[in-house]
Amino acid sequence: QVQLVESGGGLVQPGGSLRLSCVASGFTFSSYTLHWVRQPPGKGREWVSTIATVPPNTFYADSVKGRFTISRDNAKNTLYLQMNNLRPDDTALYYCATDPSGATRGQGTQVTVSS
Repeated sequence: QVQLVESGGGLVQPGGSLRLSCVASGFTFSSYTLHWVRQPPGKGREWVSTIATVPPNTFYADSVKGRFTISRDNAKNTLYLQMNNLRPDDTALYYCATDPSGATRGQGTQVTVSS
């Protein structure tokens, strides 16, 4: 079955950076368009970014465009999200997912941006 395991979250000051990783198993990783979604405290899930297969076109929510970069390593079955210039409103539980709504997702990794 599909398994997605996120890591790399933590507490960071505004303006800081984090790199999230998601190791996948149970499906043909290279054949799937993949997504990052997040859930801020007290709010619903929201789509953050998508990376396609071939070519690996990328897409971003307006709120993260220019600050976040999604990438993938098909040899390692791993999805990444490089997050720069983090802001307090980026605080959320971040999930990788096989669909943009996050219905099939991992357990998440917490990102907290605070001074």
